[in-house]
Amino acid sequence: MDLDKHRPPAPAPYEGGEGCLTTLVRIPVRIVVLVLVLPVRMVWDLLVAGARVLDRVLLRPLGRGLGRVYAHVLAPVGRALGWLAVAVLVWPWTGLWRYVLVPVARYGVVVPLKWLYAHVLTPAGHGLRWAWRELVVPAGRAVAGAVAAVLTVLLVRPAVGLWRGVLRPLGRAAGRLVTYLLVLPAGWVYHRVLTPAGHAVVRASAALGHGVTAVGRGLVAVAVWLVVTLLVVPVSWAYGRVLAPVGREIAAALGVAWRIAGFVSRAVGRALALSARHLVGAPAAWVYRTVCTPVGHLVRDAVWKPARTAVREAGRAAREALASARETLRAARRDAWRALAGTPQVTRGRERDGSPARTLGRTTNVPSAAPAPEFSPTADTVVGRG
Repeated sequence: MDLDKHRPPAPAPYEGGEGCLTTLVRIPVRIVVLVLVLPVRMVWDLLVAGARVLDRVLLRPLGRGLGRVYAHVLAPVGRALGWLAVAVLVWPWTGLWRYVLVPVARYGVVVPLKWLYAHVLTPAGHGLRWAWRELVVPAGRAVAGAVAAVLTVLLVRPAVGLWRGVLRPLGRAAGRLVTYLLVLPAGWVYHRVLTPAGHAVVRASAALGHGVTAVGRGLVAVAVWLVVTLLVVPVSWAYGRVLAPVGREIAAALGVAWRIAGFVSRAVGRALALSARHLVGAPAAWVYRTVCTPVGHLVRDAVWKPARTAVREAGRAAREALASARETLRAARRDAWRALAGTPQVTRGRERDGSPARTLGRTTNVPSAAPAPEFSPTADTVVGRG
């Protein structure tokens, strides 16, 4: 019952339109397709398994390592380089722009130009505008009126007289002559000769065009009938009776063969995994548990621990020897200093000998030295305790 539950569903059989050709083609096509698809499916499953192993063993650790390198190395270095770039490139130019170029441009160029515009150019422009409006424009108007009067007397009135007295009558006479000699004869020829001839040519062309169109339509109909009879009908019959059933069977065979190849590939993979487990994994585990683990424990207990203890003891003894040598050297140095400089004297109240100010144990004053307090904390404490 469990096997029936977990068994994958069988592919649905092809229904509809099954004929003799379909029944004859189905089994051989599926066998051939299975033989061709099975190696491809096994190679595909092998590539998928290899990609999963590669992802689990190499790509994920590599990605985590690259992420850590980015987070702990590249990002801090990038931030440091960014700050350095800002400090070296942005801040100096910003300071130069803000504190040098802008003040120089403002107070060296803009302010003088503004003052020049407000106090020199604007009054000069107002003066020039007044001179143009009050002097130049009236003088120009007077000169223009005089010139216009002279041109009217010398040019306009003689030209008007010539046009009215000579040119216009001559033009009217020439127009009448052209009308009676050219325009009226040309119009008569157009209406009486050219128009009837053109109508006749158009009618003849239309009749010829209708004949050519009828012949062309007949030829096109014959060509269409030949194409449909000799090409379209056979191709349609071949597609509907041969190509479509064969294509459907090949597609169904590919699907069935791919699923069957998957079952076969998984079975082969399980067999190989089981063989590797029993032939390599189990002996290796047995050797590890039976041989390597006892040997490792023996090496750890008999060699590693005693060696580590001996090294630790040797290190402790070396540190103690170094500490004793250091103390001996310090004592020898102190003894040599006492032999050379003498034993230092200890004053009352635990004061230093080098104090320049007057204290309770001294009666001399040192010039330019602040006086010490007149009480001794140590003496007061001793007296208070007494």
